[in-house]
Amino acid sequence: MAQRPEQLNITGDHRRQWRDCVYVYPVISRRAGGLSVGVNLNLDKSCTFSCVYCQIDRGLDRQGAATGQPHRQAIDLDVLAEELTLALTAGVDGDLWAEERFAETPLELRRINDIAFSGDGEPTCLPRFDEAVAVAARVKADLALADVKIIVITNATQLHRPPFQRAIPILEGANGEVWAKLDAGMEEMFQQINRPHGPVTLDEICEHITALGRRMPVVIQTLFARLHDQDPSPQEIDAYIARLRRMLADGATVKQVQLHTIARSPAEPYVHWLTDAQLDTMASTVRRALPELDITVTYGADMPPQSR
Repeated sequence: MAQRPEQLNITGDHRRQWRDCVYVYPVISRRAGGLSVGVNLNLDKSCTFSCVYCQIDRGLDRQGAATGQPHRQAIDLDVLAEELTLALTAGVDGDLWAEERFAETPLELRRINDIAFSGDGEPTCLPRFDEAVAVAARVKADLALADVKIIVITNATQLHRPPFQRAIPILEGANGEVWAKLDAGMEEMFQQINRPHGPVTLDEICEHITALGRRMPVVIQTLFARLHDQDPSPQEIDAYIARLRRMLADGATVKQVQLHTIARSPAEPYVHWLTDAQLDTMASTVRRALPELDITVTYGADMPPQSR
């Protein structure tokens, strides 16, 4: 029986370092089903959330407050362009698959799916975010990679701010997608899971996603997990569905909803993954309520199921 992408060792390698690059790190992505060329603009690991399931060592205390003062670094756009060209070219000409790290990649996954702005923080926080997206679009065009996507993975806190707004037309012209985080249906759960810095509410997050969805199709990415030995309640799932329904009613185009769970060790020890069966049940519930949506599921990969 063929292994699912999330069961392969190669999809468990999420290192942010490749060769001597500063910003760029190719990975084999479970969700993309191929090569994703990651772009990490947050070298200071700054983020507007302190999610309990975060899988990045950000130096946080148990309340989610930064223990060290981040030092925001300016983006060197020339270096970013060079590194993207290097990684994409390595994927196209096959040099990448000769590296020990990628040598066991199955043939069906040896395809370049996307350039993904993600990394160690919230990429849209950067004042020159739109310029970085423009660099990715230019490199992609120079290499004649029209089918390769540019994906922005975001917690949606900054979608209304100028750096992201300026990036929208660039994304629209470069096969771009935005994957926006929506991890809760109720405000209390949002505060408990995402632990936003500053007075951010779930209503505001949904408003930002809806406004973007009116302009271009948006992908919603949702992580469900067990917290303090408690599974997501039926009331929480109903509230989550109501949030999606409201976005659609308000004119947003939702291209896809991606449901997933913990794949690596989370920030907090009381966070545990959900089983495949639990995720499938949640997906079925959402599909029944909103049959017009494309619901996909990515299962936990790198840790065994927690004992119940």
